[in-house]
Amino acid sequence: MRTERASRWFVAASALFFVGFHAAIAVAAPRRVVVTLGLYGFVLHVLFGKAYALVPSYFDRDLAWESGPAVQFPLSVVGTVALALGPVGPPWLGPVGTGLWVGGVGVFLGTLGRTMWGNVTGAATGTGGANAHREPVDRTANVAVPIALGYLALAAGSALAASVGFGSVRPQQLSHLLAVGTAALFIFGVGFRVFPRFLVATVPRPVVVLVVMAGATGPALLGFGLFDRALLLIGGVVEATAVAGFALSYLVLFLRSERRRVGFYAVLLAVVAGVVGIGFGLTVAATGRSPALVTAHYRAMLAGFLGLTVVGAAFQFYPPAVGVWPCADDRTALLSIALLGSGLGIQLLGLVGRVGWMRPVGTAAGVLGALLYTYLLLAAFARRW
Repeated sequence: MRTERASRWFVAASALFFVGFHAAIAVAAPRRVVVTLGLYGFVLHVLFGKAYALVPSYFDRDLAWESGPAVQFPLSVVGTVALALGPVGPPWLGPVGTGLWVGGVGVFLGTLGRTMWGNVTGAATGTGGANAHREPVDRTANVAVPIALGYLALAAGSALAASVGFGSVRPQQLSHLLAVGTAALFIFGVGFRVFPRFLVATVPRPVVVLVVMAGATGPALLGFGLFDRALLLIGGVVEATAVAGFALSYLVLFLRSERRRVGFYAVLLAVVAGVVGIGFGLTVAATGRSPALVTAHYRAMLAGFLGLTVVGAAFQFYPPAVGVWPCADDRTALLSIALLGSGLGIQLLGLVGRVGWMRPVGTAAGVLGALLYTYLLLAAFARRW
């Protein structure tokens, strides 16, 4: 029960960061502020919360330290806020934020690492009963989790070293290690476990193997080859294989399923945004760093692929209809998904087509969609609080 409560706190904080992320885009805040709020704040906090809740059972273990989430939570939240304000605040905010954030990551990695000890590769899946036929896919999907945690450890160590004057890792490299190496790979691993169950369908194991292998290799090539044209292009192709494979597998699952719950539509938009985003990324790698294309790429991946996947999964784990506040229902959830998806699409069209009036319209829709998503989550949590 304590772990479930802590998980909800992480998800609630993530939702508030989601609003801040879209608001920062709307007011044209510096890119580092936007990325920190979206990646460190929104995506990673929901990852932390759900990892504490899901990984132990997926690895047939109990959480090693029940107080771990409560210890990490203030470190991660305060550290992320400090990192987000760092580019526009006093110089000491950045190092302090890095230290707090890395401390939180250390608690997270230590707790999950001790939990998974003896079953690091996830050979024991906890799968049985009516789902026994899913065990081969579950075993393969589990492999993605420790690799994602490894990328998180690498990014945290690199950030700490850079903050004290050792190492020269750049913020863009850290962002790729975290977004592609940790968040996307975690989505691949956990996604291949939860989405087939949600949709009551199956995905072929060779597809899972391909996606996990490409998703494990691509982040290293992207992170370390970000400023090398050849490595960047190779990494982009490898990561594109992972994202496209995951997108295709989800699309097949969606079409085969008779279920049509509200969160599934958000993930459907997410995988489409992911394919669009990798298209932008490959174009940047092949032709050069056009500022508009770079912005379109990171927004499509961060607000689209990662963001809408989180929104869809959250609506599945915390159904809007259980909320105790007015208008907490599937209709409002669909409206929030429509605003987030259309807002992102309008932003991307405005960036690529250089149509100035489209950007504020798209960002306003994004802010409203994020507010509705946060309202629905808090309405669902209010029943338990």
